[in-house]
Amino acid sequence: MEQSEVRKWLKQDHRAGIEQAALRLSGVIKDTPLIKSDYYSGDYGCEVWFKPENLQVTGSFKIRGAYNKIASLERDELKRGIVSASAGNHAQGVAFSAERRGTKATIVMPGITPLLKVEATKAYGAEVVLYGDAYDESFEKAMELAEQKGRAFIHPFDDYLVVCGQGTLAKEILEELPDADEILCPIGGGGLIAGILLYAKAVNPNVKVIGVIPEGSPAIKGSLERGKVLREQSIHTCAEGVAVKRPGDLTFAVIKQYLDELVTVSERDIMENILLVMEKHKLVAEAAGVLTLAGARKRARADRKIVCVISGGNIDTVTISSVINQGMISRGRIMCFSVELPDKPWQLVDVASLLAREGANVIELDHNQFKALDRYSNRVVLEVTIETNGPEHIERVLKALAAESFPVKRIY
Repeated sequence: MEQSEVRKWLKQDHRAGIEQAALRLSGVIKDTPLIKSDYYSGDYGCEVWFKPENLQVTGSFKIRGAYNKIASLERDELKRGIVSASAGNHAQGVAFSAERRGTKATIVMPGITPLLKVEATKAYGAEVVLYGDAYDESFEKAMELAEQKGRAFIHPFDDYLVVCGQGTLAKEILEELPDADEILCPIGGGGLIAGILLYAKAVNPNVKVIGVIPEGSPAIKGSLERGKVLREQSIHTCAEGVAVKRPGDLTFAVIKQYLDELVTVSERDIMENILLVMEKHKLVAEAAGVLTLAGARKRARADRKIVCVISGGNIDTVTISSVINQGMISRGRIMCFSVELPDKPWQLVDVASLLAREGANVIELDHNQFKALDRYSNRVVLEVTIETNGPEHIERVLKALAAESFPVKRIY
């Protein structure tokens, strides 16, 4: 977006634009009332509230911006159809909105997009074009198609009407919890937090808006440090919803002007919180969706009311399985170790009996003489995976094994 256009949009009446978006969305999106988390509030020592956009239509907040933009198009634009690019959540938001507004949508998605997200997008009647290995390549292809076919392009984040649609989320939060101290929001391209900033700062400048990013997706951090939009060369994070190499020009301008603070969280923090919110609240959230739950730990202060935006819940079952395992490992709920034993009777029984005494549940055993350091020493390597109750329980098990002179090597 050209800087002249950015300046034009920044001069708009943002509160009015977001209130108009709320009218367009009325009866289209689901109500997602705030949920107070007793677990996180107790753990962090402050009030923690969820804004559960994982329960939204299409499973994420993206429906807000996509619908507001498409609903604002002229009749002749709708007749020609629309084009967009997305790796998942925006695609479903655009497809749903296009179907509701009676227009044809073509959406370009990376070739590596999980089949679940491709099929979910098609289910709303959109044409899906798989192109490229990453969002940036899909974006370029979509822009090319939009120009060739004379269709409107629906940007995932760098569009004022999309930003206003996302800003309706802040309107709902502050109407329900007007004395909120902080709103935590994940940042990818910046559309969601830009909308939240524009509304929150117009209504109550005292509300702090905190951005949260994963360590492996630092595009907005690098741009803020240098004072201009920059493109990262590579992204390494499980939070694909915020894996954006370059923030938007408009969204960056809003973030630069209004953002109160930026918090960074680790991949371990992300996986741990996917598991926690599932266990403690029975909510399914994607990796990008739990960034704020991880970030809230760093913002926790007594008497502070923090609202965490759970931005989406579109996570496939294979990823859920992997993340749950990683989350259980990081929280000390699973531990794997190996021990080299004499290849003679009762050795396996001795180890199993010790684990039973310590209350560790055996998940898997691999008794393999071919893994011994010396195959001719008449020894065998036993690998054991156990379910435990946390780091302290793991340490107790390891001490018990050492006390019985078992040479243990912890694998994870």
